[in-house]
Amino acid sequence: MSNTKLITSIFQPNVNPNFSSQTTWAILRAVLGIMMIHNGLDKLGNIESFSETYVEYIGLPFPLFFSYVAAFTELIGAPLLAFGFLTRPAALGLFGTMCVAMYHHILVAGFSIPYLELSAIYAACFLFFTVNGAGLFSTDALIANWLDTNALSAKAKQIMRLEKAYQSVSADNAKVGSVN
Repeated sequence: MSNTKLITSIFQPNVNPNFSSQTTWAILRAVLGIMMIHNGLDKLGNIESFSETYVEYIGLPFPLFFSYVAAFTELIGAPLLAFGFLTRPAALGLFGTMCVAMYHHILVAGFSIPYLELSAIYAACFLFFTVNGAGLFSTDALIANWLDTNALSAKAKQIMRLEKAYQSVSADNAKVGSVN
């Protein structure tokens, strides 16, 4: 492989829904979902304290109500995200809770990275799944495939054919490069 091809392969974005990228999406979904569940459990563990310390502090009306909304969004949305079921609505709700958390951190400590970093990372990941969906290895994809067998299976087969064609062209190019 020439230096130009190596450098190009480093910078080339992955725009194909191949096995490795889809597996990575599934792993990220599962890790985010599993890690987020404890936040909802913590809120419910002492909901009155959370309501006073966080929700009242930022000035939201009906702080106890919104505390329950945040806790159940995390308790319900996190497993949905992990399983890839109703991923976009779950990720949107979780993104919203992280935006509120970031707002709270800004009110408390200003734009302090140590306070903002975890909620900002979570928010970015949830925004990613809100925009992109769960990926091919998800319950959502299974349901979509079941509901629209013709369009999705044809699309999946087309993607698989394109990926195989790309791999064979890459292998042919590698053979030609090694002969020269």
